[in-house]
Amino acid sequence: MSFTLAIVGRPNVGKSTLFNRLVGKRLALVDDQPGVTRDLREGEARLGDLRFTVVDTAGLEEATDESLQGRMRKLTERAVGMADACLFMIDARAGVLAADEVFADILRKKSAHVILGANKSEGRAADAGFLEAYALGLGEPLRLSAEHGEGMAELHAVLAPLIEAAEARLDAEAAPEVDVDLSDEDDDEDMEAPVRMPTAARPLQVAVVGRPNAGKSTLINQILGEDRLLTGPEAGITRDSISLSMDWQGTPVRLFDTAGMRKRAKVQDKLEKLSVSDGLRAVKFAEVVVVLLDAQIPFEAQDLKIADLAEREGRAVVIAVNKWDLETDRQDKLIALKEEFARLLPQLRGAPLVTVSALTGRGLDRLHDAVISAYTVWNRRVPTARLNRWLAGMLEMHPPPAPGGRRIKLRYMTQVKTRPPAFVVMASVPEKLPESYRRYLVNGLREDFGMPGTPIRLTFRGQGDRNPFRAKKKKTPSRLRKHIEKKSGS
Repeated sequence: MSFTLAIVGRPNVGKSTLFNRLVGKRLALVDDQPGVTRDLREGEARLGDLRFTVVDTAGLEEATDESLQGRMRKLTERAVGMADACLFMIDARAGVLAADEVFADILRKKSAHVILGANKSEGRAADAGFLEAYALGLGEPLRLSAEHGEGMAELHAVLAPLIEAAEARLDAEAAPEVDVDLSDEDDDEDMEAPVRMPTAARPLQVAVVGRPNAGKSTLINQILGEDRLLTGPEAGITRDSISLSMDWQGTPVRLFDTAGMRKRAKVQDKLEKLSVSDGLRAVKFAEVVVVLLDAQIPFEAQDLKIADLAEREGRAVVIAVNKWDLETDRQDKLIALKEEFARLLPQLRGAPLVTVSALTGRGLDRLHDAVISAYTVWNRRVPTARLNRWLAGMLEMHPPPAPGGRRIKLRYMTQVKTRPPAFVVMASVPEKLPESYRRYLVNGLREDFGMPGTPIRLTFRGQGDRNPFRAKKKKTPSRLRKHIEKKSGS
């Protein structure tokens, strides 16, 4: 996007509500209490025929120290300096407050284009506050209602000339990249299909999840090389699932920073429930999930539940152990971590486990390689001919059980999908195959076809009943006797 619009204002004036309306999705968390938004959230906005980038910011606070509110204000001021224009929103029902006047002076110095919007202007109760907005000296205010969509035509009329001017300045941009389609598979039955690697048009989706204060936002800031996300010693700073696009060592990636997930019994606050729900949605849309652990207290019950959730959702999983710079006896600690991983998460056996330091940046190269490796395995496709030769060998080493004296026959196997790899085996009596035999085949697939750690879906299906007359019910002798008795009695 060539044009960026930052939405700024005091807490609880409706910035996130307007952001959601412009992007057409409920991306930002919205609640009645002030101060919900803390990080910068970007989205692709559509307003009529206009296309631009919109940035939702934290509510402007008067604090200027290193407190949480002070760090939030610095992050918002940074977004103002980077944006092409700012939409300064006030609450028309509350009128112009002293803080609005202070922030208007700041925006007048920092931003070249400031648009004044009087939100919550529906009804007569907002008339007085709308008229007070003229006193801020930012030109004619727009009468908006982000909740009900009023004033969008007026906002379109103000933004249109600004966007046209910005596009004219960037008219000499290079031509867009062409995404080469590599979807055609080789006809050779023994050749594996090439894995579609991430492109700028379709970047790799990576979600970073974990318990509160594990260092997720600090890790992403270290990967980005700038303080883009709000961090600090306080637990639970991140509330929204923030997505950021970047080039990570030559790989186009979209990183998702999520809120820390605590035990369900401890989550009582409505806002925290919304934050956790937003994080779970990010896991479902991700391709690779990085489960970030604290090296001081790794593999707690909540860590295991988060990793198991990612596996059940069918995502590629990478285990990253953060705060490795604080460890002294690293060799023994690493051996203990690997033993705990194998014992506590057998469903992810073979998944990458890397140690990192989000504070110093140590281990980020290994983390990048682990993410790419997990993504490649997650997309792996095995040719049908190789699968059936492998199945014949597995049956020879360990035949299926024979319930009732009749051996269950496994006739044919094929891979039906990738992301994650899913296989179907045609069996004579699939419902009688025990779970232990399914695990035997899944473990064999991992070892023989190089699929460590990735979720594998294996389904057994019957070949159907080929007797067309079996479904037809025959008249039993008892029914015939009743029919004859009824006739004779009449």
